[in-house]
Amino acid sequence: MIGLPSYHAIAAIAVTIGMFVAFARGRMPVEIVSLLTIAVIAVGLYFFPLPDTQPTDGLVLAFSGFGHYALITICALMIMGRGLVVTGALEPAARFLERVFKINGQLGLLVSLVVAMLLSMGVNDTPVMVLLLPIFVQLAARGGMAASKTLIPLNAAILIGGMATTIGTSTNILVASIAVDLGMREMGVFDFTPIVLVTAMFALPYLWLVMPRMLGDNRVENTTQLRRFETRLRITENSILNGRELSEVIKRLPAGVTFSDVPLGLIRPNQRLRMSGTHEAIEEAARILRGDTAPSWVLDRIKRRSEESGIDIAVVEMTVTADSRLLGRSLPSSGIADLYGVAVIGTHRPERLVGEKEQFSEGGDLKIAEGDVLLVMGLPDDLQQFASADSLLTLEGMRELPRRSKAVLTGVIMLGSIAPASLGLVPIAISALAGAIVMFVTGCVKFDRVGRALSGKVIVLVAASIALGKLVLDSGAADWIGTVMAMGLAYLSPAAALAAVMLSVTFLTNFASNATAATVGTPIAFAIANRLGLPPEPMVLAVLFGCNLCYATPIAYQTNMLIMSEGSYEFRDYIRTGVPLVLLMVTVLSATLVVTYGL
Repeated sequence: MIGLPSYHAIAAIAVTIGMFVAFARGRMPVEIVSLLTIAVIAVGLYFFPLPDTQPTDGLVLAFSGFGHYALITICALMIMGRGLVVTGALEPAARFLERVFKINGQLGLLVSLVVAMLLSMGVNDTPVMVLLLPIFVQLAARGGMAASKTLIPLNAAILIGGMATTIGTSTNILVASIAVDLGMREMGVFDFTPIVLVTAMFALPYLWLVMPRMLGDNRVENTTQLRRFETRLRITENSILNGRELSEVIKRLPAGVTFSDVPLGLIRPNQRLRMSGTHEAIEEAARILRGDTAPSWVLDRIKRRSEESGIDIAVVEMTVTADSRLLGRSLPSSGIADLYGVAVIGTHRPERLVGEKEQFSEGGDLKIAEGDVLLVMGLPDDLQQFASADSLLTLEGMRELPRRSKAVLTGVIMLGSIAPASLGLVPIAISALAGAIVMFVTGCVKFDRVGRALSGKVIVLVAASIALGKLVLDSGAADWIGTVMAMGLAYLSPAAALAAVMLSVTFLTNFASNATAATVGTPIAFAIANRLGLPPEPMVLAVLFGCNLCYATPIAYQTNMLIMSEGSYEFRDYIRTGVPLVLLMVTVLSATLVVTYGL
């Protein structure tokens, strides 16, 4: 007869349920619930310490998450992901996926899910997610499927792939090692891969067709029409238009880019094409065509000064006021580049001014009028000096351009950090920290930009989940649950026993940690197998699979937390999409285990 749990275990279970309910209701921000959880643990253990501990030990446990290696690892991975974004290192991959998604959005998502699943079979889940996360964020920014609709399905695909081999996750290795210590044979790398692949065939349609429809669109709808700027694109010697007609390459350009007064015949270097489009479209068209949207000498000077000073180049939109000296001048005659070292790469004339008193210079350039909006590129100090001296109002905050000169270096650092962890040479915490430090030292990520890479919500949530996981383990709550479960399973069929073990471990891994679930669940499963007269291997695999079914909460696995801020997810998003997936996976995995082992 099993006794009642200790009051510490009861309290641990109550705090876990309370945090889950608070997250699920969504009435309080995640940060507040997480901080309240930490506070309850700290105050409770101070006045009611665990056996053989001091009151201050409870404070250490409650706040241990803030110094835990898992949190440091997540922060380092966020910083490295930021480095990939700000240097434009992932733009080629994002453009490739963008083309696939443009052919067919559903096809693009399916290809991405399959690739992610296959990658995670041989590479640890976290590095795979770190590589793919910024690509899908950029893809969403470039007009692809919203990040909120792709990241949770992508993460689930990675987790499913990770459970397919013993080297897929560190938890798989832990379960296999504990099983060997208990007397079971050592499992090979691909021993249970067919079981997972069969299950993946059932899960993939859900990830691909159902899950995205259950998630909202986190993109902010722009209720105002984007400004269209007009520019003169200068054809350079290495431009792809050199010696060709515009019609030959027009299909490769972004949507919305238009040309006027195009010269007849083949285009030659130093010709200027009148081009218009949104800021992003102009920038992309200039990159594809390898042309200059401003005099090459000033663009080169801006880039050179940026490299020498280490200050990022920015682009801002400025409107011309009634007091500006630019009124009545054309851009070539304004002397802007000579005076301030900035480049005007486009001009927007509001519709109310179009056709009103439009005047042109002898060279055919439109003269600047009050209300015109200039798209200006340069270093921040130079831009501010230009706006102040020539009476311009800044309409849009500065948008920093990617530091493409460091794109290759950033990619090398990222791969150099992930490869050793994937091969098991060093822990992911060490390789991620080393990569983040190297990115700081080389200038790929700047210290004053770290705040943009880190998410306070994720940091507090990770710290709270680590503290709660320790409380569940140290209070004896996990052991008591395991004992109760072992007694109840003696009366179930083999298939039901497998499913019950898997569900119980899944519950633990979604609210404590994978390591806790593996450490507690594996010996219990081994004992249950002996009591029921079943072979231990399928029962241990039920634990291994359960440790990987961490879809239902953001605190279940570090990749869940990595995508939380980028996808603007709430706790209930994980519950809504993850619980059906857990039930589907448990059902198919249990049935496949029964068939495979002839139970």
